[in-house]
Amino acid sequence: MREACLNGYRGRFCNAQVLLDELYASLADRTTTRLLGQLSRMQPLLIDELGYLTIKPEQANAFFRLMDQRYSRVSTIITTNLDLPDWYALFDKKPLVDALLDRLQHHCITIRIDGPSLRSPDLPATPPASPTRRTAKA
Repeated sequence: MREACLNGYRGRFCNAQVLLDELYASLADRTTTRLLGQLSRMQPLLIDELGYLTIKPEQANAFFRLMDQRYSRVSTIITTNLDLPDWYALFDKKPLVDALLDRLQHHCITIRIDGPSLRSPDLPATPPASPTRRTAKA
């Protein structure tokens, strides 16, 4: 994301819940079409923390519309702790999730990161210093 912005792309980073709330609010004031138009042109759009949310049906529909408008046009990055089958419970609408995952996976690169949490209390606060190399003088 950072490199894209440094190279002149106009991207946006947003928390998933904030984005879904923004989409929901746009339904009330009838600005959804304009908001979707703006978001569908952001290159790239990074949606962080999709998962563990409570999503209203209207938010799920608006999110699908956004992903549909972005499909095959611009890059989207989604971070989540959920495996793809868990998206069905998140969005609670099998046909919508089928269509959403179909679009997202069509031109997709999935990066799965397994390892300890960066927030784990077992990890040192700062990275360990590299060992000092000593050279003996003759």
